[in-house]
Amino acid sequence: MSLVDDIYVFVEAFHNTEKYGLSSQITRSAVSILSNIAEGAYRNSEKDFARFLEIALGSTFELETQLIIASKRKYISEESLELTVKKLSSLQKRIYGLRRKIIN
Repeated sequence: MSLVDDIYVFVEAFHNTEKYGLSSQITRSAVSILSNIAEGAYRNSEKDFARFLEIALGSTFELETQLIIASKRKYISEESLELTVKKLSSLQKRIYGLRRKIIN
């Protein structure tokens, strides 16, 4: 949840021209991570849950790519990018570990 909060703070500072472009993509990716974990957790099988975790993991990498683009466009600072990528990396490892535990 804190990651999503950070993302919304970032995109509030973006140029208005990005309102329906990159900022929209970034917020959708961030929300998608949590949404897929939540939806998968309430599925009837571990196989379904693992599939939703895989989708959530994909969204973390999508978000990371979009944040790099935003940094290159100078919409977010290098420092903010670095801190957020560290959070994403930690989240990626936890999702991957949980998925692995479920499928084994």
